[in-house]
Amino acid sequence: MTSLGFSWRRTFAMMIKEFVQMRRDQLTFAMMVGIPLLQLVLFGFAINSDPRRLPTAVLDADHGTFGRAILAAMQASNYFEITGTVAGEAEAEQLLAEGKVQFVISIPADFSRKVARGDRPALLVEADATDPAATSGALAALAEVSRHALDRDLSGPLASLKPPPPPVDLRLHRRYNQEGNTQYNIVPGLMGVVLTMTMAMMTALAVTRERERGTMENLLVMPVRPMEVMLGKIAPYVVVGYIQVAVILVSARLIFQVPIVGSLTLLTSASVVFIAANLAIGFTFSTIAKNQMQAMQMSFFFFLPSILLSGFMFPFRGMPGWAQTLGELLPLTHFLRVVRGIMLKGNGPAEIAGEVGAMALILVVVSIIAMVRYRETLD
Repeated sequence: MTSLGFSWRRTFAMMIKEFVQMRRDQLTFAMMVGIPLLQLVLFGFAINSDPRRLPTAVLDADHGTFGRAILAAMQASNYFEITGTVAGEAEAEQLLAEGKVQFVISIPADFSRKVARGDRPALLVEADATDPAATSGALAALAEVSRHALDRDLSGPLASLKPPPPPVDLRLHRRYNQEGNTQYNIVPGLMGVVLTMTMAMMTALAVTRERERGTMENLLVMPVRPMEVMLGKIAPYVVVGYIQVAVILVSARLIFQVPIVGSLTLLTSASVVFIAANLAIGFTFSTIAKNQMQAMQMSFFFFLPSILLSGFMFPFRGMPGWAQTLGELLPLTHFLRVVRGIMLKGNGPAEIAGEVGAMALILVVVSIIAMVRYRETLD
């Protein structure tokens, strides 16, 4: 007869049973250990809200001493890294539109001569402000740099130019987001985050659901090829993804007043590649996981680095090189550049071709892995 009172022996037996079950479910145990370690590494080493050494192009029409002194002071501040010079405004505009540089410094002709005469010539600084957090620290440091960059050169007969006002009229132009509104950066990025979370998670449950419900055997006896199964599982969710895109775009425009400068047709076309890539990743997870719980865990394990390393929450250029390399392997990183470029900059096919190509490459690689894994599941 079983005693109704509390028994430490039975409690201890249940504890042993749970430890044995945990040991058998190695994937779940690995997630329990791996996710905290991943968060520790990412937050401790990769995340930086004050990025330094931001790529900067120079349009120098003066080639004088004072212009070179200001550029040297900017580079010495560690916020700016002069990556090269541009021949004209069109080239500078293209570099900003493609996101290859964060700043363009324009030094006008006769800049050095006007400084020597005390005329306070204008120094134009154009910043890619689609992500205000990425430029705020550098722009704050720039005011101090312009005030003291010429102290060493303004000596002797030019010493009278040192007192305020500063010898240079610094003019800041925050491109694509003049007011530094964070909603212009966050709301378009949410489109990619929502699609990443829902698309990968939904398809991650596709094959595991069939296995748990006992309908996997029906698929095995059907004359269906792995590619056909994969496309059949993915296609309905593409429609769901488009509904999500439409809802977010309407909300961004009507509720948050986010400008949509570029082509909506181009944006929706590029979204197909991104949606398909995430669906293929989710399908791959479903061929690896043994049950729906493991599929959910793998989806979360993929979503966490996606949101942290893509540039959605923290400036991408603020991360160390190894973290940026990992971020380039994630579809969300490239889609964020596409959606922000089209909505805020008005980018066309030429500017987003590289990012769409990267997403397409990820789609092809993951699809191949998914088909190979699905064949192994059949075996």
